[in-house]
Amino acid sequence: MSHHAFFNRLFPQSVAVDLGTANTLIYARGKGIVLNQPSVVCFQKSADAGRSRVTAVGDQAKQLIGRSPGNVEAIRPMRHGVIANFSAAEHMFREFVDMAQLRSLFGRRAEFTICVPSNATDVERRAIREAALAAGASRVTLIGESLAAAVGAGLPVSEARGSMVVDIGGGTTEVGVVSLGGIAYQTSVRVGGDQFDAAIIGHVRSVYGVLIGDQTAEVVKKTIGTATANVAHERMRAVGRSLTDGLPRTIELSNHDVAEAVTVPLKAVIGAVKNALENAPPELVTDIADTGIVLTGGGALLAHLDQRLAEETGLVVRVANEPLTCAVRGASAAAGCVDSASFLQ
Repeated sequence: MSHHAFFNRLFPQSVAVDLGTANTLIYARGKGIVLNQPSVVCFQKSADAGRSRVTAVGDQAKQLIGRSPGNVEAIRPMRHGVIANFSAAEHMFREFVDMAQLRSLFGRRAEFTICVPSNATDVERRAIREAALAAGASRVTLIGESLAAAVGAGLPVSEARGSMVVDIGGGTTEVGVVSLGGIAYQTSVRVGGDQFDAAIIGHVRSVYGVLIGDQTAEVVKKTIGTATANVAHERMRAVGRSLTDGLPRTIELSNHDVAEAVTVPLKAVIGAVKNALENAPPELVTDIADTGIVLTGGGALLAHLDQRLAEETGLVVRVANEPLTCAVRGASAAAGCVDSASFLQ
């Protein structure tokens, strides 16, 4: 056996994956992030016995949501952080692993460490494991999303001091109180970026009588989204379909519209944070009063969310650096720990 092959067997290549509701990220040790794509896959339906083939994944597929021709179906296989459509998830995962060119990097199968929501059931965990093995993983280890996000955000997870991480993804928000390398308390709600988008669609529909698409709602959120109306007015134009005559209509939306629209999903996020503060071990809550709260996940990018949470809890709230990639970077770091047994399941 060559020295290289022996080294490979001793230290298998490790890859971390955040298979999220909205985005999938893959991180290869020594290479950094090798893939960051929307979790969308397109199938072309063909006549023979309902067989279908993948025509696009990621960015290309996302552009087809709500626009795809009749024989092409754009699917988002993940819902609330877990697999909702197994065969679509498996196809998407395999395509992403190919796109990330892991095989050419490593020349053979790699070990995968995958982030999973804390409240994922055994069946849901098994589905994620099986999809990864089908995509070419030699071994699969699961790590809780909150813990991975806390590690990636640079929180002192292995110390006895408690820290709180609020990870807001596309379909779930996880609140974790971390101490001594584990989760001392956690709670989650099925609310994330998707629910913010849906709330914007509902608001525009009821206030302006105009129906806008998912993609438009997401652009509105990213452009003028805000978690509080206590900010100066900002405006943008959006095009949708008038509910009265079915014709395209351009409307002008303000950031105050968005603040009002996202009130309900935001209440759920704030409620989860308060719930954790009320129910976590008192000693750790005392620590959190000193150290504050860290926001991770794509939802942490909603403007003024840190300010809003600070007002609601009276604690210091900060957004992690590169919140979207915290979990996948943390999963990779946790997999690299010598005594990572406590982190990983």
